[in-house]
Amino acid sequence: MKTSDFDFDLPPELIAQFPTQERSQSRLLHLDGANGELADEQFSDLPKFLKPGDLLVFNDTRVIKARLFGVKDSGGKLEVLIERLLDEHHALAHIRASHAPKPGSGLLLAGEIAATVEERQGELYRLRFAGETPLLELLEQYGSLPLPPYITHAPEALDETRYQTVYARQPGAVAAPTAGLHFDPAMLETLEKMGVKIAYVTLHVGAGTFQPVRVEEIAEHHMHSEWYTVPQRTVDLIRLARAEGGRVMAVGTTSLRALESASAGGELEAGSGETNIFIFPGYRFRVVERLLTNFHLPRSTLLMLVSAFGGMENIRRAYRHAVENRYRFFSYGDAMLIERQQ
Repeated sequence: MKTSDFDFDLPPELIAQFPTQERSQSRLLHLDGANGELADEQFSDLPKFLKPGDLLVFNDTRVIKARLFGVKDSGGKLEVLIERLLDEHHALAHIRASHAPKPGSGLLLAGEIAATVEERQGELYRLRFAGETPLLELLEQYGSLPLPPYITHAPEALDETRYQTVYARQPGAVAAPTAGLHFDPAMLETLEKMGVKIAYVTLHVGAGTFQPVRVEEIAEHHMHSEWYTVPQRTVDLIRLARAEGGRVMAVGTTSLRALESASAGGELEAGSGETNIFIFPGYRFRVVERLLTNFHLPRSTLLMLVSAFGGMENIRRAYRHAVENRYRFFSYGDAMLIERQQ
């Protein structure tokens, strides 16, 4: 299977640069994977696709202010993007500079934060931050929101609210789980009053989510690793939903990846760990019957995932339909509800 099988032409003006005025104002494209039928809906219509006993699984990760600008001790400018918090004073980070910093070299970030490059780990650098203030507090004070590379404006106050789900509570992501951005408190309340159950997983989305697949044979691609947690309560709610005839919907590809990672042994089990699960057509899903997601980048692993879930030809046709009908794409764009093909 080729990466070029997952390419498509996307007019740049369809890449949403700002969110809709209200979270739930976005459009919703419904795809029935079993028969390939498409229907144009509004996200506010989501409750009509659900019934009492159904279960929605959300990713409750919280985006951190992971981007910092500064200088090396040599005077050269650089940009640091924190990829993962290791503890209160250490992190793995991407560094963009004219010359890569060497182990042992010092950095001054935001004019206030002293850090040392301890070592390089592949494309990342392990950094140690000086002082007693926890790194998360430093980032909140001095960092900036890491908007995706296809959003061209600098982060604004609106982004700090809207590039975050209303239920975010576990800090650690450098990219938002964007399917969840459509939900507002009123929608969540409506669903709960209907008898729809809600559960959470945590997967700290890394910057690798925006990376294109750089090999033509997708089997040769190596996924970036991310940290996830699936609580026992979520496992119990999934088992209960199945026992009572409810359907399990993953809200976002990150929720789906966490659940599928936690069921790699054949049965869904609670726990935490690293996952580099790569889902592409041919994968057999174990947990989720329905997927709520946004529209994804050409040649991306996320487009491969939704193609595995909804069927390659179905997704191709759905994306052509979305382009022709001027749906908004990517993080601040419209949503898609996919019923699993198999």
